[in-house]
Amino acid sequence: VVPAQHRVPDRPGDPDQDPGRGRRLGVDVGSVRIGVAVSDPDGILATPVETVRRERSGKHVRRLAQLTAELEAVEVIVGLPRTLADRTGPSALDAIELAESLGQRIAPTPVRLADERLTTVSAQRSLRAAGVRAKEQRAVIDQAAAVAILQSWLDQRRANGPESAWAAGDITDG
Repeated sequence: VVPAQHRVPDRPGDPDQDPGRGRRLGVDVGSVRIGVAVSDPDGILATPVETVRRERSGKHVRRLAQLTAELEAVEVIVGLPRTLADRTGPSALDAIELAESLGQRIAPTPVRLADERLTTVSAQRSLRAAGVRAKEQRAVIDQAAAVAILQSWLDQRRANGPESAWAAGDITDG
């Protein structure tokens, strides 16, 4: 087991770890709220699902496990907020801890960590560009960040995965 402070983001589309076709759940871990997004079964588009309130009781982990089952997710992607200097700070340790708790609850469904530097900033920009006022952003920012984390994972997965070899013509049918 790798100590939490040394965990690095997982690689989308890794043929040894990718569970194949199916919905993926994206999770943006905040200190107060957790944003959740889901992909379509083909792993093309991420959409917002809900914002889960963090609870000392751990009820939020139960809700995430419930969503994983309800949405029949084959993989859960948790944003890993590393610092711009690529270090593991308190927020990253919190995300790792949540990912590990969730992983124990939903095994054998894998929980992956995805680099999420600046996703909240990019989500805020997108919401502002869409005309969402700052006050209204609070309600949806966590979901928007979860969408950004998951969409980035899906895009990288397609670029790195076995399907990209087919698209590039590297694999032929015979």
